[in-house]
Amino acid sequence: MEIDLECRESVDDPAGYFARAREAGGGVQWSERHRAWLLLSHEQVEAGFKDWERLSSDKMDSFERVARRRSEAFNKVVELLSGWMNFRDPPVHDRLREPVRRAFTPRALESLEQDVEEIVAATLDAFPEDGADLMGDYARIVPALVIAAMLGVEPGERYRFQRWSDDLAHLVFSMNPADETDEQPILWSTGEFTEFFSERIEQERRHPTGSLLTTIVEQSGNELSPLELVGACTLLLFGGHETTTILMSNAFAILLEQPDLQAWLREHPEADRSAVEEFARVGGPARALPRKVTVDHERAGQQLRKGQNAYLCVAAANHDPALFREPGAIDLERDPNPHLGFGWGLHYCLGGTLARIETRIAIRRLLERYGTIEPAIPVPRVRASSMGFGRRPLAARLSR
Repeated sequence: MEIDLECRESVDDPAGYFARAREAGGGVQWSERHRAWLLLSHEQVEAGFKDWERLSSDKMDSFERVARRRSEAFNKVVELLSGWMNFRDPPVHDRLREPVRRAFTPRALESLEQDVEEIVAATLDAFPEDGADLMGDYARIVPALVIAAMLGVEPGERYRFQRWSDDLAHLVFSMNPADETDEQPILWSTGEFTEFFSERIEQERRHPTGSLLTTIVEQSGNELSPLELVGACTLLLFGGHETTTILMSNAFAILLEQPDLQAWLREHPEADRSAVEEFARVGGPARALPRKVTVDHERAGQQLRKGQNAYLCVAAANHDPALFREPGAIDLERDPNPHLGFGWGLHYCLGGTLARIETRIAIRRLLERYGTIEPAIPVPRVRASSMGFGRRPLAARLSR
Protein backbone atom coordinates (compact mmCIF):
# COMPACT_ATOMS: atom_id res chain seq x y z
CA MET A 1 0.00 0.00 0.00
CA GLU A 2 1.48 3.35 -1.06
CA ILE A 3 0.66 5.89 1.65
CA ASP A 4 -0.31 9.41 0.69
CA LEU A 5 -0.84 11.76 3.63
CA GLU A 6 -2.67 14.21 1.39
CA CYS A 7 -5.18 11.84 -0.20
CA ARG A 8 -8.88 12.31 0.56
CA GLU A 9 -9.23 8.93 2.26
CA SER A 10 -6.49 9.68 4.80
CA VAL A 11 -8.30 12.92 5.66
CA ASP A 12 -11.91 11.72 5.59
CA ASP A 13 -11.34 8.33 7.26
CA PRO A 14 -8.03 8.44 9.14
CA ALA A 15 -8.94 5.53 11.40
CA GLY A 16 -9.68 3.19 8.51
CA TYR A 17 -6.96 4.45 6.17
CA PHE A 18 -4.10 4.22 8.66
CA ALA A 19 -5.36 0.91 10.07
CA ARG A 20 -5.05 -0.61 6.59
CA ALA A 21 -1.63 0.98 6.18
CA ARG A 22 -0.34 -0.44 9.47
CA GLU A 23 -1.79 -3.84 8.69
CA ALA A 24 -0.06 -3.84 5.32
CA GLY A 25 3.35 -2.60 6.40
CA GLY A 26 3.65 -2.03 10.14
CA GLY A 27 4.26 1.04 12.26
CA VAL A 28 7.19 2.42 10.24
CA GLN A 29 7.09 2.50 6.43
CA TRP A 30 8.86 4.15 3.53
CA SER A 31 6.71 6.37 1.32
CA GLU A 32 7.80 7.00 -2.27
CA ARG A 33 5.09 9.63 -2.51
CA HIS A 34 6.71 11.71 0.24
CA ARG A 35 10.26 10.38 -0.13
CA ALA A 36 10.29 9.90 3.62
CA TRP A 37 9.82 7.40 6.41
CA LEU A 38 6.37 7.52 7.98
CA LEU A 39 5.91 6.63 11.65
CA LEU A 40 2.30 5.46 11.86
CA SER A 41 1.62 3.77 15.20
CA HIS A 42 1.09 5.59 18.47
CA GLU A 43 4.02 3.71 19.95
CA GLN A 44 6.39 4.74 17.17
CA VAL A 45 5.24 8.37 16.99
CA GLU A 46 5.58 8.80 20.75
CA ALA A 47 9.04 7.23 20.61
CA GLY A 48 9.93 9.48 17.68
CA PHE A 49 9.04 12.60 19.66
CA LYS A 50 11.42 11.50 22.39
CA ASP A 51 14.26 10.37 20.11
CA TRP A 52 15.57 13.81 19.15
CA GLU A 53 19.16 12.54 18.85
CA ARG A 54 18.30 10.30 15.87
CA LEU A 55 15.18 12.08 14.55
CA SER A 56 16.04 15.76 14.55
CA SER A 57 13.59 18.65 14.33
CA ASP A 58 16.44 21.12 13.71
CA LYS A 59 15.80 22.88 10.40
CA MET A 60 18.52 25.52 10.71
CA ASP A 61 20.94 23.70 8.39
CA SER A 62 18.24 23.68 5.70
CA PHE A 63 17.45 27.35 6.22
CA GLU A 64 21.14 28.28 6.15
CA ARG A 65 21.71 26.37 2.91
CA VAL A 66 18.81 28.26 1.36
CA ALA A 67 20.15 31.56 2.69
CA ARG A 68 23.50 31.01 0.96
CA ARG A 69 21.68 31.02 -2.39
CA ARG A 70 19.50 34.01 -1.58
CA SER A 71 19.98 37.72 -0.98
CA GLU A 72 21.93 39.03 1.98
CA ALA A 73 18.67 40.26 3.46
CA PHE A 74 17.37 36.67 3.57
CA ASN A 75 20.00 35.90 6.19
CA LYS A 76 17.98 38.08 8.58
CA VAL A 77 15.13 35.63 8.21
CA VAL A 78 17.40 32.76 9.21
CA GLU A 79 18.76 34.74 12.15
CA LEU A 80 15.22 35.36 13.38
CA LEU A 81 14.23 31.70 13.02
CA SER A 82 17.33 30.66 14.98
CA GLY A 83 15.43 31.81 18.07
CA TRP A 84 12.51 29.44 17.40
CA MET A 85 12.93 26.55 19.83
CA ASN A 86 10.84 24.16 17.74
CA PHE A 87 13.51 24.30 15.01
CA ARG A 88 16.35 23.43 17.37
CA ASP A 89 17.63 20.38 19.22
CA PRO A 90 19.35 20.32 22.63
CA PRO A 91 21.33 21.97 24.00
CA VAL A 92 20.26 25.06 22.02
CA HIS A 93 16.60 24.05 22.28
CA ASP A 94 16.80 23.86 26.07
CA ARG A 95 18.46 27.27 26.33
CA LEU A 96 15.76 28.87 24.17
CA ARG A 97 12.90 27.05 25.86
CA GLU A 98 13.81 27.63 29.51
CA PRO A 99 12.95 31.36 29.83
CA VAL A 100 9.63 30.76 28.08
CA ARG A 101 8.90 27.68 30.18
CA ARG A 102 9.40 29.67 33.38
CA ALA A 103 6.84 32.20 32.18
CA PHE A 104 4.43 29.75 30.52
CA THR A 105 3.55 27.64 33.55
CA PRO A 106 0.12 25.99 33.74
CA ARG A 107 -0.62 27.96 36.93
CA ALA A 108 0.17 31.26 35.22
CA LEU A 109 -1.98 30.32 32.25
CA GLU A 110 -4.90 29.21 34.41
CA SER A 111 -4.89 32.68 35.96
CA LEU A 112 -5.63 34.09 32.50
CA GLU A 113 -9.08 32.50 32.36
CA GLN A 114 -10.83 35.77 33.22
CA ASP A 115 -8.99 37.57 30.42
CA VAL A 116 -10.04 34.84 27.99
CA GLU A 117 -13.64 35.11 29.22
CA GLU A 118 -13.68 38.86 28.57
CA ILE A 119 -12.17 38.51 25.09
CA VAL A 120 -14.63 35.76 24.16
CA ALA A 121 -17.58 37.80 25.42
CA ALA A 122 -16.48 40.91 23.50
CA THR A 123 -15.98 38.88 20.33
CA LEU A 124 -19.43 37.32 20.62
CA ASP A 125 -20.94 40.76 21.25
CA ALA A 126 -19.57 41.88 17.87
CA PHE A 127 -21.33 39.07 15.97
CA PRO A 128 -23.95 40.09 13.40
CA GLU A 129 -27.52 39.48 14.54
CA ASP A 130 -28.32 36.63 12.18
CA GLY A 131 -25.07 34.70 12.03
CA ALA A 132 -21.31 34.69 11.71
CA ASP A 133 -18.34 32.94 10.20
CA LEU A 134 -17.15 30.86 13.14
CA MET A 135 -13.69 30.74 11.55
CA GLY A 136 -13.08 34.33 10.49
CA ASP A 137 -15.24 36.06 13.11
CA TYR A 138 -14.39 33.88 16.11
CA ALA A 139 -11.73 31.16 15.88
CA ARG A 140 -9.26 33.47 14.15
CA ILE A 141 -9.93 36.46 16.40
CA VAL A 142 -10.05 35.08 19.95
CA PRO A 143 -6.60 33.37 20.05
CA ALA A 144 -4.96 36.37 18.37
CA LEU A 145 -6.41 38.78 20.92
CA VAL A 146 -5.48 36.49 23.83
CA ILE A 147 -1.83 36.10 22.86
CA ALA A 148 -1.63 39.81 22.03
CA ALA A 149 -2.92 40.65 25.51
CA MET A 150 -0.46 38.22 27.10
CA LEU A 151 2.44 39.90 25.32
CA GLY A 152 1.20 43.41 26.04
CA VAL A 153 0.36 44.08 22.38
CA GLU A 154 -2.50 46.43 21.58
CA PRO A 155 -5.57 44.60 20.17
CA GLY A 156 -5.44 46.61 16.94
CA GLU A 157 -1.99 45.22 16.20
CA ARG A 158 -3.33 41.70 15.71
CA TYR A 159 -4.10 42.39 12.05
CA ARG A 160 -0.44 43.22 11.46
CA PHE A 161 1.01 40.13 13.10
CA GLN A 162 -1.55 37.88 11.44
CA ARG A 163 -0.27 39.11 8.07
CA TRP A 164 3.33 38.59 9.21
CA SER A 165 2.48 35.07 10.36
CA ASP A 166 0.80 34.19 7.08
CA ASP A 167 3.90 35.27 5.16
CA LEU A 168 6.33 33.36 7.36
CA ALA A 169 4.15 30.23 7.40
CA HIS A 170 5.07 29.42 3.80
CA LEU A 171 8.70 29.07 4.87
CA VAL A 172 8.57 27.66 8.39
CA PHE A 173 6.06 24.89 7.58
CA SER A 174 7.83 23.80 4.42
CA MET A 175 9.56 20.42 4.39
CA ASN A 176 11.80 21.82 1.64
CA PRO A 177 12.47 25.52 2.32
CA ALA A 178 14.35 25.83 -0.99
CA ASP A 179 11.01 25.54 -2.78
CA GLU A 180 9.86 28.89 -1.40
CA THR A 181 10.90 31.20 -4.20
CA ASP A 182 9.11 34.48 -3.42
CA GLU A 183 11.17 35.94 -0.63
CA GLN A 184 9.84 39.51 -0.63
CA PRO A 185 6.82 38.95 1.68
CA ILE A 186 9.02 36.89 4.00
CA LEU A 187 11.70 39.59 4.10
CA TRP A 188 9.12 42.28 4.77
CA SER A 189 7.45 40.33 7.58
CA THR A 190 10.78 39.46 9.19
CA GLY A 191 11.77 43.12 9.23
CA GLU A 192 8.43 44.11 10.74
CA PHE A 193 8.59 41.35 13.35
CA THR A 194 12.14 42.28 14.34
CA GLU A 195 11.50 46.01 14.56
CA PHE A 196 8.24 45.58 16.44
CA PHE A 197 9.55 43.24 19.13
CA SER A 198 12.92 44.92 19.51
CA GLU A 199 11.05 48.06 20.46
CA ARG A 200 8.67 46.15 22.76
CA ILE A 201 11.54 44.40 24.54
CA GLU A 202 13.37 47.67 25.14
CA GLN A 203 10.18 49.20 26.51
CA GLU A 204 9.76 46.23 28.86
CA ARG A 205 13.30 46.66 30.15
CA ARG A 206 12.63 50.34 30.92
CA HIS A 207 8.98 50.16 31.97
CA PRO A 208 7.79 46.61 32.77
CA THR A 209 4.09 46.09 32.11
CA GLY A 210 3.68 42.89 34.11
CA SER A 211 2.71 40.94 30.98
CA LEU A 212 4.02 37.57 29.84
CA LEU A 213 6.57 39.49 27.79
CA THR A 214 7.85 41.10 31.00
CA THR A 215 8.42 37.68 32.54
CA ILE A 216 10.19 36.34 29.46
CA VAL A 217 12.49 39.36 29.25
CA GLU A 218 13.31 39.13 32.95
CA GLN A 219 13.82 35.35 32.90
CA SER A 220 16.03 35.39 29.81
CA GLY A 221 18.74 37.45 31.54
CA ASN A 222 21.90 36.97 29.50
CA GLU A 223 20.89 33.51 28.29
CA LEU A 224 19.51 34.73 24.95
CA SER A 225 21.01 37.14 22.45
CA PRO A 226 18.84 40.13 21.48
CA LEU A 227 17.81 38.50 18.20
CA GLU A 228 17.14 35.14 19.88
CA LEU A 229 14.85 36.93 22.32
CA VAL A 230 13.03 38.59 19.43
CA GLY A 231 12.79 35.19 17.75
CA ALA A 232 11.29 33.64 20.88
CA CYS A 233 8.67 36.39 21.02
CA THR A 234 7.72 36.03 17.37
CA LEU A 235 7.37 32.28 17.84
CA LEU A 236 4.95 32.83 20.71
CA LEU A 237 2.95 35.33 18.73
CA PHE A 238 2.98 33.06 15.67
CA GLY A 239 2.23 29.78 17.40
CA GLY A 240 0.04 31.20 20.14
CA HIS A 241 -2.74 32.11 17.77
CA GLU A 242 -2.23 30.00 14.64
CA THR A 243 -2.40 26.55 16.21
CA THR A 244 -5.29 27.41 18.56
CA THR A 245 -7.25 28.87 15.65
CA ILE A 246 -6.97 25.56 13.79
CA LEU A 247 -8.04 23.50 16.82
CA MET A 248 -10.95 25.80 17.57
CA SER A 249 -12.24 26.00 14.00
CA ASN A 250 -12.03 22.23 13.54
CA ALA A 251 -14.05 21.80 16.73
CA PHE A 252 -16.71 24.22 15.45
CA ALA A 253 -16.85 22.39 12.12
CA ILE A 254 -17.51 19.10 13.92
CA LEU A 255 -20.30 20.65 16.00
CA LEU A 256 -21.89 22.16 12.88
CA GLU A 257 -21.73 18.86 11.01
CA GLN A 258 -22.93 16.71 13.90
CA PRO A 259 -25.82 18.41 15.72
CA ASP A 260 -26.21 15.36 17.95
CA LEU A 261 -22.77 16.09 19.47
CA GLN A 262 -23.71 19.74 19.85
CA ALA A 263 -26.94 18.79 21.63
CA TRP A 264 -25.11 16.34 23.89
CA LEU A 265 -22.53 18.94 24.87
CA ARG A 266 -25.28 21.40 25.73
CA GLU A 267 -26.79 18.81 28.05
CA HIS A 268 -23.42 17.88 29.58
CA PRO A 269 -21.48 21.12 30.14
CA GLU A 270 -19.38 19.35 32.76
CA ALA A 271 -17.78 17.35 29.92
CA ASP A 272 -16.26 20.37 28.20
CA ARG A 273 -12.69 19.50 29.22
CA SER A 274 -12.86 15.94 27.92
CA ALA A 275 -14.60 17.25 24.80
CA VAL A 276 -11.68 19.59 24.06
CA GLU A 277 -9.26 16.66 24.42
CA GLU A 278 -11.27 14.70 21.88
CA PHE A 279 -11.35 17.65 19.49
CA ALA A 280 -7.55 17.85 19.85
CA ARG A 281 -7.30 14.14 19.04
CA VAL A 282 -9.33 14.28 15.84
CA GLY A 283 -8.85 17.94 14.83
CA GLY A 284 -5.63 19.18 16.36
CA PRO A 285 -3.41 21.55 14.39
CA ALA A 286 -0.85 19.00 13.16
CA ARG A 287 -1.39 15.95 10.95
CA ALA A 288 2.30 15.09 10.71
CA LEU A 289 5.56 16.68 11.84
CA PRO A 290 8.80 16.51 9.85
CA ARG A 291 12.07 15.12 11.16
CA LYS A 292 15.52 14.46 9.71
CA VAL A 293 17.33 11.17 10.33
CA THR A 294 20.73 12.04 11.82
CA VAL A 295 22.10 8.56 12.56
CA ASP A 296 21.72 5.25 10.74
CA HIS A 297 19.46 3.11 12.92
CA GLU A 298 16.79 0.45 12.92
CA ARG A 299 13.22 1.30 13.85
CA ALA A 300 10.42 -1.28 13.92
CA GLY A 301 12.46 -3.57 11.67
CA GLN A 302 13.22 -0.84 9.10
CA GLN A 303 16.67 0.59 8.41
CA LEU A 304 16.68 4.37 8.47
CA ARG A 305 19.67 6.15 6.92
CA LYS A 306 21.30 9.42 7.91
CA GLY A 307 20.01 12.31 5.81
CA GLN A 308 16.62 10.78 5.03
CA ASN A 309 13.38 12.57 5.90
CA ALA A 310 10.76 11.22 8.28
CA TYR A 311 7.27 12.21 9.38
CA LEU A 312 5.78 11.69 12.82
CA CYS A 313 2.21 10.99 11.69
CA VAL A 314 0.16 12.39 14.55
CA ALA A 315 -3.15 11.79 12.75
CA ALA A 316 -2.30 8.09 12.40
CA ALA A 317 -1.17 7.80 16.03
CA ASN A 318 -4.33 9.51 17.27
CA HIS A 319 -6.46 6.90 15.51
CA ASP A 320 -4.49 3.83 16.58
CA PRO A 321 -6.87 1.17 18.01
CA ALA A 322 -4.05 -0.07 20.22
CA LEU A 323 -4.65 3.05 22.36
CA PHE A 324 -8.13 4.28 21.39
CA ARG A 325 -11.37 2.30 21.55
CA GLU A 326 -13.37 2.86 18.33
CA PRO A 327 -10.86 5.44 17.08
CA GLY A 328 -13.07 6.49 14.18
CA ALA A 329 -15.84 7.63 16.52
CA ILE A 330 -15.92 10.99 18.31
CA ASP A 331 -16.43 10.34 22.01
CA LEU A 332 -16.65 13.57 24.01
CA GLU A 333 -16.21 11.60 27.25
CA ARG A 334 -13.23 9.57 26.05
CA ASP A 335 -11.07 8.56 29.00
CA PRO A 336 -8.21 7.90 28.89
CA ASN A 337 -7.29 9.98 25.87
CA PRO A 338 -3.50 9.86 25.36
CA HIS A 339 -3.56 11.80 22.09
CA LEU A 340 -0.45 13.44 20.70
CA GLY A 341 -2.17 16.55 19.40
CA PHE A 342 0.16 18.82 21.37
CA GLY A 343 3.30 16.79 20.77
CA TRP A 344 5.22 14.82 23.36
CA GLY A 345 8.37 14.93 25.45
CA LEU A 346 10.97 17.52 24.54
CA HIS A 347 8.75 19.22 21.98
CA TYR A 348 5.50 19.15 23.93
CA CYS A 349 3.67 22.40 23.15
CA LEU A 350 4.12 24.95 25.94
CA GLY A 351 0.90 26.60 24.81
CA GLY A 352 -1.16 23.42 25.03
CA THR A 353 -2.75 24.46 28.32
CA LEU A 354 -3.67 27.88 26.92
CA ALA A 355 -5.15 26.31 23.76
CA ARG A 356 -7.31 24.05 25.92
CA ILE A 357 -8.55 26.98 28.02
CA GLU A 358 -9.38 29.14 25.01
CA THR A 359 -11.14 26.38 23.09
CA ARG A 360 -13.15 25.24 26.12
CA ILE A 361 -14.36 28.76 26.95
CA ALA A 362 -15.06 29.66 23.31
CA ILE A 363 -17.22 26.56 22.80
CA ARG A 364 -19.03 26.83 26.12
CA ARG A 365 -19.93 30.52 25.77
CA LEU A 366 -21.05 30.05 22.15
CA LEU A 367 -23.40 27.22 23.15
CA GLU A 368 -24.73 29.20 26.12
CA ARG A 369 -25.43 32.33 24.09
CA TYR A 370 -27.13 30.70 21.12
CA GLY A 371 -29.83 28.07 21.32
CA THR A 372 -29.53 27.34 17.62
CA ILE A 373 -26.22 27.00 15.79
CA GLU A 374 -26.50 25.50 12.35
CA PRO A 375 -24.69 25.73 9.01
CA ALA A 376 -25.72 28.68 6.85
CA ILE A 377 -23.99 26.99 3.91
CA PRO A 378 -22.63 23.46 3.63
CA VAL A 379 -19.61 22.97 5.89
CA PRO A 380 -16.62 22.85 3.53
CA ARG A 381 -14.57 19.70 3.22
CA VAL A 382 -11.26 19.56 4.98
CA ARG A 383 -8.38 21.15 3.08
CA ALA A 384 -5.29 19.23 4.05
CA SER A 385 -1.58 19.06 3.47
CA SER A 386 0.74 16.41 4.80
CA MET A 387 1.35 18.50 7.93
CA GLY A 388 -1.91 20.28 8.71
CA PHE A 389 -5.55 20.79 7.88
CA GLY A 390 -8.48 23.09 8.44
CA ARG A 391 -11.75 24.39 7.05
CA ARG A 392 -13.07 27.81 6.10
CA PRO A 393 -15.45 29.53 5.98
CA LEU A 394 -17.71 28.17 8.71
CA ALA A 395 -20.81 30.28 8.08
CA ALA A 396 -23.41 29.64 10.76
CA ARG A 397 -26.96 30.77 11.43
CA LEU A 398 -27.29 31.78 15.06
CA SER A 399 -30.37 32.45 17.14
CA ARG A 400 -30.91 32.81 20.84
